[in-house]
Amino acid sequence: MTKSQFLSTLILALASVLGGWAFLYPFFSPTPQRPPMGMAHTDDAPLIFILLLGLCLVVIVANLETRRMDARVVAVLGVLVGINATLRLVPGPAGFSAMFFLPILCGYVFGADFGFLMGALSMLVSGIITSGVGPWLPFQMFAAGWMGMASGWLPHFSGRGRLEVFLLAVWGALSGFLYGLVMNLWFWPYLVSPGGGPAAGELGSTTWEPSVGLLQTLVRYGLFYLTTSLWWDAGRAIGNLLLLLLLGAPVLRLLRRFRQRFQFSRQ
Repeated sequence: MTKSQFLSTLILALASVLGGWAFLYPFFSPTPQRPPMGMAHTDDAPLIFILLLGLCLVVIVANLETRRMDARVVAVLGVLVGINATLRLVPGPAGFSAMFFLPILCGYVFGADFGFLMGALSMLVSGIITSGVGPWLPFQMFAAGWMGMASGWLPHFSGRGRLEVFLLAVWGALSGFLYGLVMNLWFWPYLVSPGGGPAAGELGSTTWEPSVGLLQTLVRYGLFYLTTSLWWDAGRAIGNLLLLLLLGAPVLRLLRRFRQRFQFSRQ
């Protein structure tokens, strides 16, 4: 591993640790506050957002310093982020969004750090465009960034045509479910019943309480996901699958031409 690769990996690891802490720390609180639905993380979200944005900037600067990127590649990143953010405006059923397939392809072609930036910054710009700014935004940025980053770790099948596109489409479908599985955690520990207290009875079996153990927590979350989020995430997964099958090959060729022309070094 070269020095530039080590530096990029270290920064991405720091970003992932921050994201993991942001999602999971409520589970370690003995007396968690349960704010109204949609108001989770209102106290800490601004700090998480600032730290994440700072780490994105550090990734760009570090890649410029180590010459893994130059001004032209940063310009390409900006253009792709802008294009991808507008794709969020494309309507679709359930959880479908056209903005997820580009971070997958960019991460696959340009590497994990570029994929993370593509996912996180696209979600930021799209949130501004669609007035989707709120305490959920930094968590969306982390989840989309991880999707692009993980795509950079996929094994490469360059020159294998349909097989490569098919495998990327399968990954796109899987990541559609994983995105929802992760995103639910930004609010799930804070769920309350309609009466204002911790949910009880049948609903209580799908909510978290500090007194339950790890196994019971996983069972409750699994039930919550199956009964509330699964079908919504299926729309995202199917959308990713179809877009990658239909557009994966030409977009891959275009991105690879960019990489060759700008002599981008993939991590």
